[in-house]
Amino acid sequence: MVNLEWYRTFKAIYETGTLTGAAEALFVSQPGVSLHLSSLEAYVGYKLFDRTSRKMVPTERGKVMYNFVLEALLKLEEAEKHFHRSTEKEKPTLSLGMCFETFQLMLEPYLSSLSFNVIVKFGDYPQMLNDLDNGILDMVITPHMDNSMKNIAYKPFSKERIVLVGGSENDMTDFDLMHKDGNLKGMQEWLKHQIWYGTSGDMEHLMRFWHFNFNKRLDFKPNYIVPNMSSIVRCIKGMEGFAVVPDFLCRHEILNGSVKLVWEGSKVMENILHFAMRKKTIYAAEIKTIQDIFEQEMVPLENETSRLIAS
Repeated sequence: MVNLEWYRTFKAIYETGTLTGAAEALFVSQPGVSLHLSSLEAYVGYKLFDRTSRKMVPTERGKVMYNFVLEALLKLEEAEKHFHRSTEKEKPTLSLGMCFETFQLMLEPYLSSLSFNVIVKFGDYPQMLNDLDNGILDMVITPHMDNSMKNIAYKPFSKERIVLVGGSENDMTDFDLMHKDGNLKGMQEWLKHQIWYGTSGDMEHLMRFWHFNFNKRLDFKPNYIVPNMSSIVRCIKGMEGFAVVPDFLCRHEILNGSVKLVWEGSKVMENILHFAMRKKTIYAAEIKTIQDIFEQEMVPLENETSRLIAS
């Protein structure tokens, strides 16, 4: 008969990616983890992982098994926590996925006031949504949707508008005249010769904005590459320089005049932000708390960015 601990060990290996990580998560020895895995593979009759020098990579059959047993294992773990005799009520832990700037600006100031533990993961949206679908994350703040994942529900709550911004010390006289005359070619050439900031990861916003408005591929590199978009805003406020960023990252700086909203583009680029959640969750109350914070801090979906900035 199969030992249920084999499935618990399998889940830990799948989620940590290594035998060592699984052993640490389960507080058991690494040889014990290896024995459980080999026993389970012998029982089911096929490999569940491909062994590499650095990581245990799940096979296709391993992925199918993980998705099949995950919900049952989570219920067993929850039952174990619920019925375990304890003199102290354990705080729930919510695992969230979002971009670094969203966390830093919106959620970070509230962490100390939360009544539950929080683990935040940063990364690319497809991977975070996959982690959500697999039960590793409990909610993702995302502008992307993957409708192939039937276990995930999306709730739109705000917009981000991708805009061109600049420091308050930029002389915008020539640009404003060309903008008024509708001289897109002149605006493009003028912007190419300015001081630009970009991020170390990718420049997706800048490349998309440039192609979207000028129908040209970006043919220059930023003068300064900084770690993230929050760094860009700090670098240009009260100074010279330009960048393309989501508007909510510099909303306060635009309102106080240290950063200028230079151009929203001839075609507006907007992303709808969603709360992505599994349809069945044991953390509904904790998720609602996080949602309330974001809905309080960010522009409501029905509001236009330009009206917010003008207010």
